[in-house]
Amino acid sequence: MFKPNGIYYEKEIINYPLGKELLDKYTKQNIPMYVIENHNNILEMRQKSNSEFPQLKKNIIIGIRKTHHYVENHKVSDFLVPYTSSGCTAMCLYCYLVCHYNKCSYLRLFVNREQMLEKMIKTAEKSEKNLVFEIGSNSDLILENTITNNLVWTIENFSHAKNGMLTFPTKFDMVDPILNIKGKEKVIIRVSVNPEEIIQKVEFGTSRLKNRIQAIKKLKEAGYQVGILIAPIILVDNWEFLYEELIKELANTLDTQTRKDIFFELIFMTYSYVHRMINQEAFPNHIRLFDPNMMSGRGKGKYMYKKEIRDKAKQFFLDKMKYYFPNNTILYIV
Repeated sequence: MFKPNGIYYEKEIINYPLGKELLDKYTKQNIPMYVIENHNNILEMRQKSNSEFPQLKKNIIIGIRKTHHYVENHKVSDFLVPYTSSGCTAMCLYCYLVCHYNKCSYLRLFVNREQMLEKMIKTAEKSEKNLVFEIGSNSDLILENTITNNLVWTIENFSHAKNGMLTFPTKFDMVDPILNIKGKEKVIIRVSVNPEEIIQKVEFGTSRLKNRIQAIKKLKEAGYQVGILIAPIILVDNWEFLYEELIKELANTLDTQTRKDIFFELIFMTYSYVHRMINQEAFPNHIRLFDPNMMSGRGKGKYMYKKEIRDKAKQFFLDKMKYYFPNNTILYIV
């Protein structure tokens, strides 16, 4: 259970049941509390140096989500939905939120969940098709649930909607609270995996690979639709060996019933100048993810693997997936 060093909160959260509950909980734990004007612009955080990033991550910010604009998506979901949290307590060295680390990469919790859920249900019921809403694009809801119980609340309350589906990814294994609740048939959970060596060196503060695999089994047995994200694919020196071993471990560990209907998403890592600057100061002994021989610029300060390297790696993954998972769908490789 994550215990924060400090709580920064907007005073208006007291007007919401979840806000009051969280304030009461952390007051009883004697966690230092600080009132802020706006969860999206905390001057004290913005003035922190790159080297203070790990300490920054040990705080929780609680506020009211004011932006509720849906973004169209054409992968697993129809819409990316701003939901009950943003940021995370983990410290993955490639996380896109780190690009604005002093604004939003720390964990922010939003207490106006009733308002957000109501909009989703109304949007779903107005549509002629069965819409899928991505509710975890800015945070990890399995992790957040250990603090707020929001995921249990969301799945159970969304079960009353006439149509619509929810989906979210996770790098965590704390799935037991959602195994025996109503509404599972309306949820698609995608578990993100990487080779254990990469998890240990790059995905600080997340669940181990073997625990994520056990979570996949539990979720399938409980009746959830489950996908597996191999993401982000990081082309370290021995990446071919590491990723074939990962795919092989999934194939050998997941039983036939668990493998049934599981789909895959494969996503190559993108990186940035800001990541490089923050990581070299906050984690001076970390693995260097930027390789100028393999990566090229994409937009302002962004890096991605060069086309010829990416194409070769893409074919490698297609071949290995066809060999180890011949009957499972790959939704996309990007």
